[in-house]
Amino acid sequence: MQHLASTSADLIVAGFHALSDPLRIQVLELLQQHELCVCDLCDALNVSQSKLSFHLKKLKEAELVRSRQDGRWIYYSLNLPQIVALEQYLADYRRFSPMLPARNC
Repeated sequence: MQHLASTSADLIVAGFHALSDPLRIQVLELLQQHELCVCDLCDALNVSQSKLSFHLKKLKEAELVRSRQDGRWIYYSLNLPQIVALEQYLADYRRFSPMLPARNC
């Protein structure tokens, strides 16, 4: 596995941190089909806009979602290149499988 540059490592850490919350996972699942505005996400998740905004901020910081403004509405969509980067990071560990028994030192 390659050594990650600091900014790359920071994004990997932020990505996995963002994925550690069930509400953020639900947001990503809703965005799998198409982009949604904040009001649609709030309705689908039955959460307040202020609570959702906090979670969307974490997802944006991790670069897992993108936003675009259209008039007064903000629409969110998946940022697939960053999702692929997290997937590739985990895929690099496949070479360690099957796990070897631990050796006594």
